[in-house]
Amino acid sequence: MQSYKRKKKFRNMLIISILILVSLTMLIPFWWMITTSLDWAAVTRVPFPPRFWPKEFSWQAYRVTFANIPMVMYMVNTLTVITGMIIASASSALLAGYSLSKIRFRGSKLVLFASLCVLMIPFETTMIPQFLLFNQLGLTNTYWAFWLPGISYVMGTFFTKQYMDSLPDALRESARLDGANEMRVFWQIYLPLCGPVVATLVILLFLYGWNDFLWPLLILNDSKKFTVQIGVAMFTYQSGLKQMPAIRMALAVVSVLPILVLYLFLQRFIVESIATSGIKQ
Repeated sequence: MQSYKRKKKFRNMLIISILILVSLTMLIPFWWMITTSLDWAAVTRVPFPPRFWPKEFSWQAYRVTFANIPMVMYMVNTLTVITGMIIASASSALLAGYSLSKIRFRGSKLVLFASLCVLMIPFETTMIPQFLLFNQLGLTNTYWAFWLPGISYVMGTFFTKQYMDSLPDALRESARLDGANEMRVFWQIYLPLCGPVVATLVILLFLYGWNDFLWPLLILNDSKKFTVQIGVAMFTYQSGLKQMPAIRMALAVVSVLPILVLYLFLQRFIVESIATSGIKQ
């Protein structure tokens, strides 16, 4: 018994040590990015070997960044895009997931299978036809080109369907016997129970919308409508700031910070939702 406890303790310590090592390995690039952005000595060239503490500590790179790049405007534009995407994508995913999980209709499994097959088609394959469609509709350089495709959010539908499979069907049956229609059952009974999956959808959509580069690059041509990723890339290369490592790192920190903070505070919802989605009735 004593030998078993020692082995278990050693195994746990080994696992924790490995996890700490992997975590540090992943955090080193972020730490280097932050320290370089605060190192005014790195304004002209990247230090080699890499320094993990500023040689000349200064906030000057951030002051130059906000003085030359309209980051606030880019962030507001990005949040506008993301808000519309979340409303369209999360709403459609929740409704579709509820329908596939709780409403028994002929061909429901085929619909789910066909939807999942769409996930195997890379975005680069449909990018040009999608752009031509929005161009014909006159929706290029508008945020509608981001919001309308969000109505078909297959991954969110799958997550929602799996999560709702873990909720008892008896709730719906009792409500239907009491005369409630499907929308009332969904809105008043099942939706309040879907907090974890709703939070997961919001986080995933926020991360996707904030980091998206290729589609905004195709759709937007007005600099006043640029999102963060497009605005930073365009302004950096046009203004010559790409030759200044400290300022480039400051831009990277400003771009990453919102999603990093959001993920750190809400990551438990992702874990809870994915864990619950694996429960079988």
